[in-house]
Amino acid sequence: MTDVYGEVIDKSKRFLAEFSVPGPRKGSKLHKYGTQLVALAHREQVSLKVMLDDVAEFDEDLSREILGNTVRYEKLFSEAVSDLLPDYRQHEVVNKDSLDVYIQHRLLLEARNRGSDEVRDPSNQYPPELLRRFELTFSPPSIQKALSIRQITADRIGTLVTIRGTVTRATEVKPAMTVATYTCDQCGSETYQPITGIQFMPIDMCPSKECTTNKSGGRLYLQTRGSKFVKFQDVKIQEDSDQVPVGDTPRSMTLLCKGENTRLCQPGDHVNVTGVFLPVQRAGFKAMVGGLMSDTFLQVHHLERIKKGFEEVSLECLTEDEARTLAQEPLFYDKLAASLAPEIYGHDDVKKALLLLLVGGVDRQTQGMKIRGNLNICLMGDPGVAKSQLLSYIDRIAPRCQYTTGRGSTGVGLTAAVMKDPITNEMILEGGALVLADQGICCIDEFDKMNESDRTAIHEVMEQQTISIAKAGILTTLNARVSILAAANPAYGRYNTKKSVEQNIQLPAALLSRFDLLWLIRDKPDANSDLRLAQHITYVHQHSTHPPREVEPLDPDLMKRYITTCKQKDPVIPESLTDYIVYSYVELRKEAREDPRNATFTSARNLLAVLRLSTALARLRFAEAVEREDIDEANRLMEMSKASLVDDEETTRRQRPLDLIYSIIRDLQKGGTTVKYDDARQRCIAKGFNTEQFEECIDEYERLNIWCLNAARTRITFIQ
Repeated sequence: MTDVYGEVIDKSKRFLAEFSVPGPRKGSKLHKYGTQLVALAHREQVSLKVMLDDVAEFDEDLSREILGNTVRYEKLFSEAVSDLLPDYRQHEVVNKDSLDVYIQHRLLLEARNRGSDEVRDPSNQYPPELLRRFELTFSPPSIQKALSIRQITADRIGTLVTIRGTVTRATEVKPAMTVATYTCDQCGSETYQPITGIQFMPIDMCPSKECTTNKSGGRLYLQTRGSKFVKFQDVKIQEDSDQVPVGDTPRSMTLLCKGENTRLCQPGDHVNVTGVFLPVQRAGFKAMVGGLMSDTFLQVHHLERIKKGFEEVSLECLTEDEARTLAQEPLFYDKLAASLAPEIYGHDDVKKALLLLLVGGVDRQTQGMKIRGNLNICLMGDPGVAKSQLLSYIDRIAPRCQYTTGRGSTGVGLTAAVMKDPITNEMILEGGALVLADQGICCIDEFDKMNESDRTAIHEVMEQQTISIAKAGILTTLNARVSILAAANPAYGRYNTKKSVEQNIQLPAALLSRFDLLWLIRDKPDANSDLRLAQHITYVHQHSTHPPREVEPLDPDLMKRYITTCKQKDPVIPESLTDYIVYSYVELRKEAREDPRNATFTSARNLLAVLRLSTALARLRFAEAVEREDIDEANRLMEMSKASLVDDEETTRRQRPLDLIYSIIRDLQKGGTTVKYDDARQRCIAKGFNTEQFEECIDEYERLNIWCLNAARTRITFIQ
């Protein structure tokens, strides 16, 4: 056994001293770990991270053994580094701390009081953990995939594993004792106790030879000055929503971070963690009554934050050529929207809005201010119009999503809760649904059933994308870069046509203005639409799939991959469209001021909503810049969402779409006699009409001699 132990130590020393990578110059070599050993010897570096890819390149069997028994090889490599450090020390360390002075003082006293031939008492020998001034950790191999917490079973105890999850709790960084030093009140000798677990049982009786021989019964007293402490942080992570099977509750795991692995994450962060899966060692009375069950934890070796919201999905992104080929298909935008919940009949514009919600706009960072790119949408409508089904489909297809209901959620459950830490008994923060859905989507059903005090908790999230906490002496700001998708019923259960829109909605203007799109989905009786809806529902019920269509919907996995690829684009708005965007917003404000039926408050947030929708449309086309068609489609969606709030049954009975288009073109006349053809067409499209209706109106009113077109069809001239 000793020979095997020595062989492993020698092999570790050879790896650390000889492993090299190609240097900056041609033919040169750079000793990767030799350079770090020099820094460790001079206290310029604290931690040494051994890459298992490098170990596998040096000796594949050694790498496999480290993965299977990490704790043992961590001690062996630490011993090898301790043996090598004196050879790499080129000068004496100048900056000495209190522990250096303490050990040096003890060594001088020993040399003075003892003879050169005397051997030190084994119980009083300095433990290597006290003398080492470095940390050694292992980095996982690149081929090792991250597992979910429920895949970590008992057969992985003692092995190096990598898991993925969301941080729900992180304690303050505290000093943790790794070596306890005691002094005897009778003989004055010192005793050292290495501590490996979370808890330990202090030694009370002196084990030195002098006290044992004399039977003096010396008592030991802890010397904090001579003990060694390291930074310690307790972190709790929870499974991501895409890892939890349907009907199960998310599982969690405790992480123990020490030294340089502390302060690397905060609640709401999505992380990949590599560490050793270990059982909790009980001490004292708990060890006697603990039974056969044991709690487990992960001793962290490597922690990495995942920055992008859609990138940790197990699906691979499409290549740029594949994405461009898909985006250039005819009517691809309509095809993508129809692929969202194809089992649900109708709601074409609502599905287009939800598609843009999945893609999202582009965040803009200015000096001291952030403009969000996430879209917020509220679906309000009568019972039975498939609002909850749309939310459930988005919850399934979005790579990161949290689903909650209004009655089952409180303001604390959505934002963050203050809890008592079981280890330190301190007040800590535990993130809620909005924090856990960071860089994803949070679906809130039964939004109208929430208490008003709980509903105001999401105001800051919807605009500033952060959660400010001032509870129990904790003052902090958590990230909540999340899109809100809310579904609500009108105030009277169904939409009451005898009441105004404000009375039916009964949501504060401060909240409504934060929604980029507010759709009112009404269940209006109509013979033709009722027949088609009933046929659609019965077909889905019989065949468990959507009816055949002219355009076959895309596969959900392909949609996920395409949306993931689209989110990597950051399209910009060219300066040539600035005047057009400004003009359309000014017209929007003018209409809101003049129209007494306008139920929503029009503010600068509507302009930002148009910019977000247009950048999302450009992303969907896999384009680098926003085009005028994107602005028109964004304006059209805004107009359709506002039109859904207006009860215009009497108006629509009197006026045909062609008459409404004529009114729009006449308003563009502005006292003159001519109107540009393109301006009129763009204005009508932005109002929710299609190109065919516009062309039909132009031809019909030209036959009536209301106006005439020039030969190039670029100008409309009114006949006086």
